Amino acid sequence: MQGPPVGCPVTLPPLDSSALREWERIAAGPVTAGHSAGHGGKWPRRVVRLAAKALVVALLPFLVLVKVAVFLYSHQAYSTVLALAGGTACTAGVVTAYAAWAWHRFTGRVQLALIARRFALPLVVAYCGYALIYLSSANAKSDHVRAYYTSLHPLLRVALSTLILADRDLVVTDLARGPEDYAAMGLAPNDGSLHYVQRDGYAHAADLRTGGRSEVKNRLVQAYFWSMGFATLRHVGTGDHLHVELPVR
Repeated sequence: MQGPPVGCPVTLPPLDSSALREWERIAAGPVTAGHSAGHGGKWPRRVVRLAAKALVVALLPFLVLVKVAVFLYSHQAYSTVLALAGGTACTAGVVTAYAAWAWHRFTGRVQLALIARRFALPLVVAYCGYALIYLSSANAKSDHVRAYYTSLHPLLRVALSTLILADRDLVVTDLARGPEDYAAMGLAPNDGSLHYVQRDGYAHAADLRTGGRSEVKNRLVQAYFWSMGFATLRHVGTGDHLHVELPVR
């Protein structure tokens, strides 16, 4: 018996298309599931990283302003005006870099001098002016405290205003004092108190409310002032509060 001739076409039976589709579904299933699981595990980390970067970008100009000014005043013996000018210049540089990056993204060009002169420097100077003269009644224990705000050292005022931007519930309980104020509180006068107006014409200390606030928040506030170069002390002389001071050179 002879087989089919060599080269003759052989007709194959038709394949079941439903079986093919089922095989494709089974083969593709684990890959798709693995991709989705991997994507689902990564996006929360991406959101956290993005939020952290946005926070650092937003806070950096303010932190540079305070840190540089306090460093120049405390460690380089700059006058208050020059220290604040140095902090302002560095912050304007950071804001200029931000604006130049955004400008380049949208236009493809960079004009640093124009951005610094017409945008960054006026913005930083305006913020410093606001920080030096204004304290909201919501952030002062009393009108008496608020009235003494401009007697506080300028670097402390800028540091307080910067903190208030992030902590709207912060309350300043005391600023400048005299010997009679200690007597009214039932305390012995403290000749070395930096709440007194010093030789430069400013009080160098402020007290902040800690009662009614979480301990985590109080510790973060204390860490902020410490990292910026101020001295801090948590004590209970007339009630639990955080004492912040800028040492006199």
